[in-house]
Amino acid sequence: MTSPKLDRGEIIARNIGVGCITTVAGFFSGAMVGVLIAKLVGGVQRCKPVEGLPACNWWVYAGVGAIVGALTLPVLALRRLNPGKPDV
Repeated sequence: MTSPKLDRGEIIARNIGVGCITTVAGFFSGAMVGVLIAKLVGGVQRCKPVEGLPACNWWVYAGVGAIVGALTLPVLALRRLNPGKPDV
């Protein structure tokens, strides 16, 4: 089954919608992965976090993870959604 052909405006609108949603999702999922990495690094370094915090220096890892996730998830989703021309 083939998908219907979209005109240029519909493709742009679809890409903007997908890009915005995946940017937000990538931001939060990347931050969560960053905190997980902070917990693992803290365990290896035998760091004792302050009461109520998940790990030592978790905000650094969460910030870097959020930026990486907010950039990579939309790129991966849009590359999958808009495949390039096949090499012939």
